[in-house]
Amino acid sequence: MASIVSREIRLKSHPVGMPEESDFELIEVAVPEPKIDEILVQNIYMSVDPYMRGGMRSAKLNEALSGGCVGKVVKSNSDRFQVGDYVLGMLGWREFYVVAKERVTKIDPAIAPIQSFLGTVGMPGRTAYVGLLDIGEPKEGETVFVSAAAGAVGSIACQIAKIKGCHVVGSAGSDKKVKWLLDKKCVDTAFNYKKVDNLEDELRQHCPEGIDIYFENVGGTHLEAAISLMNMFGRIILCGMISQYNDTEPQANPKNLMSAIYKRLKLQGFIVSDHVDRVPDFYADMRQWISGGIIKWEETIVEGLENAPQAFIGLFKGENMGKMIVKVGLE
Repeated sequence: MASIVSREIRLKSHPVGMPEESDFELIEVAVPEPKIDEILVQNIYMSVDPYMRGGMRSAKLNEALSGGCVGKVVKSNSDRFQVGDYVLGMLGWREFYVVAKERVTKIDPAIAPIQSFLGTVGMPGRTAYVGLLDIGEPKEGETVFVSAAAGAVGSIACQIAKIKGCHVVGSAGSDKKVKWLLDKKCVDTAFNYKKVDNLEDELRQHCPEGIDIYFENVGGTHLEAAISLMNMFGRIILCGMISQYNDTEPQANPKNLMSAIYKRLKLQGFIVSDHVDRVPDFYADMRQWISGGIIKWEETIVEGLENAPQAFIGLFKGENMGKMIVKVGLE
Protein backbone atom coordinates (compact mmCIF):
# COMPACT_ATOMS: atom_id res chain seq x y z
CA MET A 1 0.00 0.00 0.00
CA ALA A 2 1.29 3.43 -0.86
CA SER A 3 2.40 5.55 2.07
CA ILE A 4 3.46 8.80 0.38
CA VAL A 5 1.73 11.18 -1.99
CA SER A 6 4.15 12.93 -4.35
CA ARG A 7 3.70 15.74 -6.83
CA GLU A 8 5.19 15.39 -10.32
CA ILE A 9 5.34 17.33 -13.57
CA ARG A 10 3.97 15.66 -16.68
CA LEU A 11 4.00 16.64 -20.32
CA LYS A 12 0.42 17.52 -21.26
CA SER A 13 1.10 18.29 -24.94
CA HIS A 14 4.11 18.24 -27.23
CA PRO A 15 5.53 21.78 -27.49
CA VAL A 16 5.57 23.44 -30.89
CA GLY A 17 8.26 26.10 -31.10
CA MET A 18 9.00 27.71 -27.74
CA PRO A 19 7.47 25.59 -24.93
CA GLU A 20 4.65 27.13 -22.93
CA GLU A 21 3.61 26.47 -19.35
CA SER A 22 0.32 25.07 -20.67
CA ASP A 23 2.32 22.18 -22.20
CA PHE A 24 2.95 20.89 -18.66
CA GLU A 25 0.76 19.80 -15.77
CA LEU A 26 1.32 19.25 -12.04
CA ILE A 27 -0.39 16.22 -10.54
CA GLU A 28 -0.29 14.07 -7.42
CA VAL A 29 0.52 10.36 -7.42
CA ALA A 30 0.86 7.63 -4.82
CA VAL A 31 4.39 6.35 -4.25
CA PRO A 32 4.76 2.65 -3.35
CA GLU A 33 6.96 1.20 -0.65
CA PRO A 34 10.43 0.15 -1.83
CA LYS A 35 10.87 -3.56 -2.56
CA ILE A 36 14.01 -5.62 -2.05
CA ASP A 37 17.07 -3.83 -3.50
CA GLU A 38 15.06 -0.64 -3.95
CA ILE A 39 15.21 2.71 -2.19
CA LEU A 40 12.79 5.58 -1.64
CA VAL A 41 14.31 8.94 -2.48
CA GLN A 42 13.08 12.44 -1.67
CA ASN A 43 14.28 14.83 -4.33
CA ILE A 44 15.92 18.02 -3.11
CA TYR A 45 17.12 19.53 -6.38
CA MET A 46 16.25 18.79 -10.01
CA SER A 47 17.92 19.96 -13.18
CA VAL A 48 16.44 21.62 -16.24
CA ASP A 49 18.68 21.39 -19.31
CA PRO A 50 18.39 22.48 -22.96
CA TYR A 51 18.79 18.89 -24.20
CA MET A 52 15.41 18.05 -22.68
CA ARG A 53 13.69 20.07 -25.40
CA GLY A 54 14.58 17.48 -28.04
CA GLY A 55 13.09 14.65 -26.01
CA MET A 56 9.82 16.50 -25.60
CA ARG A 57 9.08 16.11 -29.30
CA SER A 58 8.42 12.39 -28.85
CA ALA A 59 8.00 11.95 -25.08
CA LYS A 60 4.94 10.09 -23.88
CA LEU A 61 2.16 12.38 -22.73
CA ASN A 62 0.66 12.16 -19.25
CA GLU A 63 3.82 10.60 -17.82
CA ALA A 64 6.29 12.24 -15.47
CA LEU A 65 9.24 13.86 -17.18
CA SER A 66 12.74 12.70 -16.32
CA GLY A 67 16.03 14.48 -15.80
CA GLY A 68 18.94 14.85 -13.46
CA CYS A 69 18.16 15.12 -9.75
CA VAL A 70 19.81 15.01 -6.36
CA GLY A 71 17.93 13.66 -3.38
CA LYS A 72 18.16 11.97 -0.01
CA VAL A 73 17.41 8.33 0.75
CA VAL A 74 14.46 8.22 3.16
CA LYS A 75 13.83 4.45 3.08
CA SER A 76 16.20 1.69 2.00
CA ASN A 77 15.81 -2.01 1.27
CA SER A 78 19.32 -2.17 -0.16
CA ASP A 79 22.65 -2.84 1.50
CA ARG A 80 24.23 -0.33 -0.87
CA PHE A 81 22.46 2.74 0.57
CA GLN A 82 21.60 3.97 4.03
CA VAL A 83 18.90 6.41 5.07
CA GLY A 84 20.39 9.89 4.80
CA ASP A 85 22.67 9.15 1.86
CA TYR A 86 22.62 11.70 -0.95
CA VAL A 87 22.14 10.21 -4.41
CA LEU A 88 22.27 11.38 -8.00
CA GLY A 89 19.61 10.02 -10.35
CA MET A 90 17.62 10.72 -13.49
CA LEU A 91 14.10 10.76 -12.06
CA GLY A 92 13.67 14.49 -11.70
CA TRP A 93 10.45 16.50 -12.15
CA ARG A 94 8.96 14.81 -9.06
CA GLU A 95 9.18 15.02 -5.26
CA PHE A 96 9.62 11.32 -4.35
CA TYR A 97 10.47 8.18 -6.27
CA VAL A 98 11.25 4.50 -5.73
CA VAL A 99 14.16 3.15 -7.72
CA ALA A 100 16.38 0.09 -8.02
CA LYS A 101 19.75 0.51 -6.35
CA GLU A 102 21.63 0.25 -9.67
CA ARG A 103 19.93 3.34 -11.11
CA VAL A 104 21.31 5.94 -8.70
CA THR A 105 24.80 6.95 -7.58
CA LYS A 106 25.90 8.00 -4.11
CA ILE A 107 27.53 11.43 -4.09
CA ASP A 108 30.07 13.00 -1.77
CA PRO A 109 28.98 16.39 -0.36
CA ALA A 110 32.60 17.01 0.67
CA ILE A 111 33.50 17.70 -2.98
CA ALA A 112 30.91 20.45 -3.51
CA PRO A 113 27.38 21.44 -2.41
CA ILE A 114 24.93 18.72 -3.41
CA GLN A 115 23.11 20.79 -6.04
CA SER A 116 26.43 21.29 -7.85
CA PHE A 117 26.33 17.61 -8.82
CA LEU A 118 23.72 18.77 -11.33
CA GLY A 119 26.07 21.43 -12.68
CA THR A 120 29.75 22.04 -12.11
CA VAL A 121 30.57 18.56 -10.80
CA GLY A 122 27.75 16.90 -12.71
CA MET A 123 26.76 16.32 -16.32
CA PRO A 124 27.40 19.91 -17.51
CA GLY A 125 30.84 19.98 -15.92
CA ARG A 126 31.73 16.59 -17.39
CA THR A 127 30.50 17.79 -20.76
CA ALA A 128 32.82 20.79 -20.64
CA TYR A 129 35.72 18.62 -19.44
CA VAL A 130 35.39 15.89 -22.07
CA GLY A 131 34.52 18.24 -24.89
CA LEU A 132 37.39 20.62 -24.36
CA LEU A 133 40.14 18.17 -23.38
CA ASP A 134 39.31 15.10 -25.46
CA ILE A 135 37.86 16.67 -28.59
CA GLY A 136 39.36 20.16 -28.50
CA GLU A 137 42.82 18.98 -27.41
CA PRO A 138 43.92 22.47 -26.30
CA LYS A 139 47.54 23.53 -26.43
CA GLU A 140 49.09 26.34 -24.44
CA GLY A 141 48.83 29.67 -26.23
CA GLU A 142 45.92 28.70 -28.49
CA THR A 143 42.79 30.84 -28.83
CA VAL A 144 39.57 29.26 -27.61
CA PHE A 145 36.16 30.78 -28.32
CA VAL A 146 33.21 29.61 -26.21
CA SER A 147 29.61 30.58 -26.99
CA ALA A 148 27.04 30.75 -24.17
CA ALA A 149 30.12 31.23 -22.03
CA ALA A 150 28.23 32.07 -18.85
CA GLY A 151 26.12 28.92 -19.02
CA ALA A 152 26.56 25.73 -17.03
CA VAL A 153 28.75 24.07 -19.66
CA GLY A 154 30.33 27.15 -21.21
CA SER A 155 31.60 28.68 -17.97
CA ILE A 156 33.44 25.48 -17.01
CA ALA A 157 34.82 25.04 -20.53
CA CYS A 158 36.21 28.58 -20.35
CA GLN A 159 37.94 27.95 -17.04
CA ILE A 160 39.45 24.64 -18.08
CA ALA A 161 40.79 26.33 -21.21
CA LYS A 162 42.37 28.99 -18.97
CA ILE A 163 43.90 26.27 -16.80
CA LYS A 164 45.47 24.82 -19.95
CA GLY A 165 47.08 28.17 -20.77
CA CYS A 166 44.80 29.24 -23.62
CA HIS A 167 43.58 32.70 -24.58
CA VAL A 168 39.84 32.48 -23.97
CA VAL A 169 37.08 34.53 -25.59
CA GLY A 170 33.45 34.19 -24.56
CA SER A 171 30.09 35.38 -25.86
CA ALA A 172 27.09 35.82 -23.60
CA GLY A 173 23.59 37.24 -23.84
CA SER A 174 23.71 40.09 -21.33
CA ASP A 175 26.07 42.69 -19.88
CA LYS A 176 25.61 41.08 -16.47
CA LYS A 177 26.89 37.75 -17.76
CA VAL A 178 29.83 39.38 -19.53
CA LYS A 179 30.75 41.22 -16.32
CA TRP A 180 30.61 37.98 -14.32
CA LEU A 181 32.89 36.20 -16.79
CA LEU A 182 35.43 39.02 -16.63
CA ASP A 183 35.19 39.58 -12.86
CA LYS A 184 35.72 35.89 -12.13
CA LYS A 185 38.55 35.73 -14.69
CA CYS A 186 36.83 32.89 -16.54
CA VAL A 187 37.88 34.51 -19.83
CA ASP A 188 40.40 36.98 -21.16
CA THR A 189 37.76 38.91 -23.07
CA ALA A 190 34.02 38.65 -23.67
CA PHE A 191 31.15 40.41 -25.39
CA ASN A 192 27.36 40.64 -25.35
CA TYR A 193 26.32 39.18 -28.69
CA LYS A 194 22.85 40.73 -28.40
CA LYS A 195 24.43 44.18 -28.76
CA VAL A 196 26.46 43.24 -31.82
CA ASP A 197 25.41 44.17 -35.36
CA ASN A 198 27.92 41.90 -37.11
CA LEU A 199 29.02 38.90 -35.08
CA GLU A 200 31.96 38.05 -37.33
CA ASP A 201 33.39 41.57 -37.16
CA GLU A 202 33.01 41.62 -33.36
CA LEU A 203 34.62 38.23 -33.00
CA ARG A 204 37.54 39.28 -35.21
CA GLN A 205 38.32 42.10 -32.77
CA HIS A 206 38.58 39.62 -29.91
CA CYS A 207 40.45 36.98 -31.91
CA PRO A 208 42.94 38.94 -34.06
CA GLU A 209 45.05 35.80 -34.58
CA GLY A 210 42.08 33.61 -35.43
CA ILE A 211 40.41 30.79 -33.50
CA ASP A 212 42.03 27.42 -32.82
CA ILE A 213 39.17 25.85 -30.85
CA TYR A 214 35.49 26.74 -30.88
CA PHE A 215 33.27 25.26 -28.17
CA GLU A 216 29.83 25.38 -29.78
CA ASN A 217 26.78 25.83 -27.55
CA VAL A 218 24.61 28.16 -29.64
CA GLY A 219 24.64 27.33 -33.36
CA GLY A 220 23.30 29.50 -36.18
CA THR A 221 25.24 32.70 -36.80
CA HIS A 222 27.69 31.86 -34.00
CA LEU A 223 28.87 28.76 -35.84
CA GLU A 224 29.06 30.58 -39.16
CA ALA A 225 31.13 33.41 -37.69
CA ALA A 226 33.47 31.01 -35.91
CA ILE A 227 34.09 28.96 -39.07
CA SER A 228 35.09 32.15 -40.88
CA LEU A 229 37.78 32.85 -38.30
CA MET A 230 39.02 29.32 -37.63
CA ASN A 231 42.72 28.72 -38.13
CA MET A 232 44.10 25.84 -40.16
CA PHE A 233 43.53 22.49 -38.44
CA GLY A 234 41.16 24.12 -35.95
CA ARG A 235 38.79 22.05 -33.85
CA ILE A 236 35.07 22.74 -33.42
CA ILE A 237 33.44 20.99 -30.48
CA LEU A 238 29.77 20.52 -31.30
CA CYS A 239 28.21 20.41 -27.85
CA GLY A 240 24.85 22.12 -28.34
CA MET A 241 22.90 24.58 -30.49
CA ILE A 242 20.40 26.17 -28.15
CA SER A 243 19.39 28.83 -30.67
CA GLN A 244 17.83 26.10 -32.84
CA TYR A 245 16.13 23.78 -30.34
CA ASN A 246 12.73 25.43 -30.72
CA ASP A 247 12.85 25.90 -34.50
CA THR A 248 9.93 24.46 -36.43
CA GLU A 249 11.94 24.56 -39.66
CA PRO A 250 15.70 23.82 -40.01
CA GLN A 251 18.06 26.78 -40.35
CA ALA A 252 20.26 27.23 -43.42
CA ASN A 253 23.36 28.17 -41.42
CA PRO A 254 26.25 27.79 -41.72
CA LYS A 255 26.61 28.92 -45.32
CA ASN A 256 30.42 28.70 -45.19
CA LEU A 257 30.76 25.07 -44.17
CA MET A 258 32.75 24.28 -47.30
CA SER A 259 35.68 26.26 -45.89
CA ALA A 260 36.06 23.51 -43.28
CA ILE A 261 37.57 21.41 -46.07
CA TYR A 262 40.45 23.61 -47.11
CA LYS A 263 41.05 24.72 -43.52
CA ARG A 264 41.23 21.02 -42.52
CA LEU A 265 38.86 21.64 -39.62
CA LYS A 266 37.63 18.97 -37.27
CA LEU A 267 33.94 19.29 -36.38
CA GLN A 268 32.88 16.66 -33.88
CA GLY A 269 29.65 16.20 -32.03
CA PHE A 270 29.56 14.22 -28.80
CA ILE A 271 27.32 13.05 -25.97
CA VAL A 272 28.98 12.95 -22.56
CA SER A 273 27.32 9.65 -21.62
CA ASP A 274 29.60 7.99 -24.20
CA HIS A 275 32.61 8.91 -22.06
CA VAL A 276 31.94 7.28 -18.68
CA ASP A 277 35.56 6.15 -18.59
CA ARG A 278 36.54 9.78 -17.96
CA VAL A 279 34.47 10.15 -14.78
CA PRO A 280 37.29 9.26 -12.33
CA ASP A 281 39.68 11.73 -13.98
CA PHE A 282 36.98 14.39 -13.99
CA TYR A 283 36.29 14.02 -10.28
CA ALA A 284 39.99 13.95 -9.43
CA ASP A 285 40.72 17.13 -11.38
CA MET A 286 37.60 18.97 -10.22
CA ARG A 287 38.30 18.13 -6.58
CA GLN A 288 41.78 19.61 -6.95
CA TRP A 289 40.63 22.69 -8.87
CA ILE A 290 37.73 23.42 -6.50
CA SER A 291 39.80 22.98 -3.34
CA GLY A 292 42.41 25.29 -4.85
CA GLY A 293 39.82 27.97 -5.59
CA ILE A 294 40.55 27.76 -9.31
CA ILE A 295 37.08 26.81 -10.55
CA LYS A 296 34.22 29.23 -9.88
CA TRP A 297 30.59 28.85 -10.78
CA GLU A 298 27.17 30.41 -10.50
CA GLU A 299 23.79 28.77 -10.02
CA THR A 300 20.28 30.06 -10.65
CA ILE A 301 17.98 28.28 -8.21
CA VAL A 302 14.22 28.42 -8.70
CA GLU A 303 12.11 27.45 -5.68
CA GLY A 304 9.30 24.93 -6.01
CA LEU A 305 8.54 21.97 -8.24
CA GLU A 306 5.52 23.82 -9.62
CA ASN A 307 7.90 26.39 -11.12
CA ALA A 308 10.00 23.83 -13.02
CA PRO A 309 8.30 24.50 -16.40
CA GLN A 310 8.91 28.23 -15.98
CA ALA A 311 12.58 27.55 -15.15
CA PHE A 312 12.93 25.28 -18.19
CA ILE A 313 11.43 27.88 -20.52
CA GLY A 314 13.71 30.48 -18.96
CA LEU A 315 16.73 28.61 -20.33
CA PHE A 316 15.78 29.61 -23.86
CA LYS A 317 15.27 33.22 -22.84
CA GLY A 318 18.70 33.46 -21.21
CA GLU A 319 17.29 33.94 -17.71
CA ASN A 320 19.89 31.73 -16.05
CA MET A 321 23.33 32.66 -14.80
CA GLY A 322 25.30 29.42 -14.83
CA LYS A 323 23.31 26.27 -14.06
CA MET A 324 19.52 26.49 -13.81
CA ILE A 325 18.30 24.33 -10.92
CA VAL A 326 14.91 23.83 -9.30
CA LYS A 327 14.76 23.28 -5.54
CA VAL A 328 12.14 20.62 -4.95
CA GLY A 329 12.43 19.82 -1.23
CA LEU A 330 14.33 20.45 1.98
CA GLU A 331 17.85 19.18 2.58
